[in-house]
Amino acid sequence: MSMAVATLKRGEGRTLKAGGAWIYDNEIESVAGSFADGDIVLVHDFDGYPLGRGFINRRSKIRIRMMTRNVHQEIDREFLKMRVKDAWEYRKKTVDTSSCRLIFGEADFLPGLVVDKFSDVLVVQSLALGIDRMKETILALVREVLLEDGVTIRGVYERSDAKVREQEGMERTKGFLGPEFDTLVEIVENGVRYQVDVKEGQKTGFFLDQKYNRQAIRRLCPGARVLDCFTHTGSFALNAGMAGAASVLGVDASQLGVDQARVNARLNGLEDRVQFVCADVFELLPELEAKGEKFDLVILDPPAFTKSRSSVKNAIKGYREINLRGMKLVKDGGYLATCSCSHFMTYELFTQTIGQAAHNVHRRLRQVEFGTQAPDHPILWAADESYYLKFYIFQVCDEK
Repeated sequence: MSMAVATLKRGEGRTLKAGGAWIYDNEIESVAGSFADGDIVLVHDFDGYPLGRGFINRRSKIRIRMMTRNVHQEIDREFLKMRVKDAWEYRKKTVDTSSCRLIFGEADFLPGLVVDKFSDVLVVQSLALGIDRMKETILALVREVLLEDGVTIRGVYERSDAKVREQEGMERTKGFLGPEFDTLVEIVENGVRYQVDVKEGQKTGFFLDQKYNRQAIRRLCPGARVLDCFTHTGSFALNAGMAGAASVLGVDASQLGVDQARVNARLNGLEDRVQFVCADVFELLPELEAKGEKFDLVILDPPAFTKSRSSVKNAIKGYREINLRGMKLVKDGGYLATCSCSHFMTYELFTQTIGQAAHNVHRRLRQVEFGTQAPDHPILWAADESYYLKFYIFQVCDEK
């Protein structure tokens, strides 16, 4: 166990002191003692006041990620089991746990680690060096804690293939952790059946964070004509179909996603009313508009248009464009569901951008609902990166 001590500069560590988990490289005055990257170090304020313990990595701009505020706490198996148990107990209270995010990094006080449960399969994503060393222990503890509740896990697949690992000096990796199994896993969410591809699907294979937002659109769907843009594997489209939509068109640029969405439509007996097409949404929306098409409900669930502060201006243009185009396709008195999943596209920016789009096309918006990510992706106050999903439903009215 390293006993190295990292000391902050005077006036630094504001995010940490407010409850966040990260200390950046430019906030540290010195590190005394011997340590290796990935080791746990003590963190002191500039005046020697103890602030907690976290793991250090000189390869990363996020130099230290905090594991505990207790400087006497050993980061051992018992401590990690407490963290895992707390995460599981929280989810049992707040969400349907048949499929859910079991561990959400910093917001579950296990920085850099994501564990998703799809039925009886776990998918893990490890994005920081220190937590990567603890990964196998934590996964064994997840199995142990779930088994105590009679939940058996049949397999674990790793999806640590995100580019951000390279910023930690780590290689991107994916594959089985333990015995191999069929990586097409069937789950049920909101009564809808899905086949989740944990090996080739985006990120961990399925976006669990929209669980309750998908449910929220259902009351608008009976008898409706629905357009679902950036459908991925068809989740919003299928919820619309299950809720009684007359017809649904789902659009995505990924042929793999569209093929999977069609499989999911067949799984639910919806292939007659829910259709999917592989196309670029930015190209398709003007084409639909030119044909005079109108929908009762348009859903916009794009990927993150920005993953850094430097590209926010371009992202604003993208969000404004699709919302503007989407509003034009909503019939008078129809509805628009629109989202942003980028942490850098703040609530204020996103709201302002939607307002500008409405102004530009002379449509008036009546807010029906505002939501964020499902509670299994908890928003930890002071850890701003944990709040990323913004979801609106509006009624769209002509100016008259």
